[in-house]
Amino acid sequence: MKNLLASILNAGTVYAHCDIPCAIYTVHSAAIAAETVEKMVTKLYEQVPPADGAERKERLEFENTLARCIMVKEEHAELCKREILILWTDYFKPEHLEQFSDLHEKIWKATKLCSQNKREVNAEAAKALRQAVDEINEIFKKAESDQAKAYRQDYL
Repeated sequence: MKNLLASILNAGTVYAHCDIPCAIYTVHSAAIAAETVEKMVTKLYEQVPPADGAERKERLEFENTLARCIMVKEEHAELCKREILILWTDYFKPEHLEQFSDLHEKIWKATKLCSQNKREVNAEAAKALRQAVDEINEIFKKAESDQAKAYRQDYL
């Protein structure tokens, strides 16, 4: 019955890579989160502790700034990890692994860097996270471009 209806309506086979409309996947959130991690680490290094005899208010303001920067750094490292894993589990498919043989390793390393940045205040790790997300973004853009080309060839 389905084939009969398809032949009457002259419908072709439809292919989709996800269960919701295309163009919702992006690396932007992960990139912003990684940039935030790096900025918070920089801000933490820039903080100057109050002098030994400083007023309690000044010490509390310093500690509050540290706590807030650490909290934001950790939240954004977690957000970055979540966004990368969404791409990994929902967007990237087996054909992407064939096309980008180091994709699994790049994702794994990037998520490990997210965890490291939650645990540490480390400028090198923060920079490495941004670079890792940039590399994933390049792969994502290439995959998106290839997918768009394939669609145009098949349907336009």
